[in-house]
Amino acid sequence: MTVHFIGAGPGAADLITVRGRDLIGKCPVCLYAGSIVSPELIQYCPPGARIIDTAPMSLDEIEAEYLRAAAAGEDVARLHSGDLSVWSAVAEQIRRLERHGIDYTMTPGVPAFAAAASALGRELTIPAVAQSLVLTRVSGRASPMPNEETLSKFGATGATLAIHLAIHALPEVVAELTPLYGADCSVAIVVKATWPDERILRGTLADIERKVAAEPIERTAIIFVGRSLATDDFRESSLYDPAYQRRFRGRE
Repeated sequence: MTVHFIGAGPGAADLITVRGRDLIGKCPVCLYAGSIVSPELIQYCPPGARIIDTAPMSLDEIEAEYLRAAAAGEDVARLHSGDLSVWSAVAEQIRRLERHGIDYTMTPGVPAFAAAASALGRELTIPAVAQSLVLTRVSGRASPMPNEETLSKFGATGATLAIHLAIHALPEVVAELTPLYGADCSVAIVVKATWPDERILRGTLADIERKVAAEPIERTAIIFVGRSLATDDFRESSLYDPAYQRRFRGRE
C-alpha cells in the first residue's frame, strides 16, 4: 500500500500532470483538500473510489484514514493544491506515515505562482531588471514566519516578490515595500488563477489598496511586487543573439 501525494495544480482540472492524473485513476481511495482543490479533479477517480474531503478534518483524522487504507491494502491518492514543495502541509503527514512504515511517493504539480504569472502574460525574470523571484508569505494563524524572513529583507534585494497567503495583510505589504521599491512600483494581484472566477488587479504600491477596497478579495490570491511586472524597456538577452556562441548553436 502506498500513499501518493499529488500536486493537483492551481485549480483547472487540465493543469494536473499526466502522472498525477494517472495515479488518481489507479487509487481506490482519494483524499483531497476540498477548500482549495477543484472538485473537477475528482472526475479522474476510478468508479467506486472512496472520496474524502479533508477540509474539515484534523491531522489525526487524516492519519486514521491512511491507517484504514493501509489495513485494507488500498493505495491512496492524496491531492494538495499547487505544488507539494511549498506550503502544502505534506511534511507533517509524511512524518506520521514514516512512523507507521507506510510507503509514499510525491508527484509535483503546477505551482500557483506559475499559473498566476501565465494569467498576467508575463515572464517574471527580465534581463538586467530582475533575475530572481522570491516566493514568500506573511505570518498567519496556521504558521508564523521565522524572525529573519521578512518582506523588508527580501525586498532589499530588488527581486520580484510573489507573496502568498497575504491578501489580508495588504496594508503591511505596502508599508514595508514602498520605501524599498518606490510608490510607483508595479503590483499585480491574481485571484484564483486558472479557476472560472479568476480575477486580476493591477496597480502600484501607491494605489493597490484603494483598488482592492473597491473590489474586495478574501483569499486564494498571490500578490506580485516588482519592476519586472510592467517594464518593456529592457535589453534583449544574449541567448538568441547571432553573435552569441554556444555549443548547441554550431556556428563558426
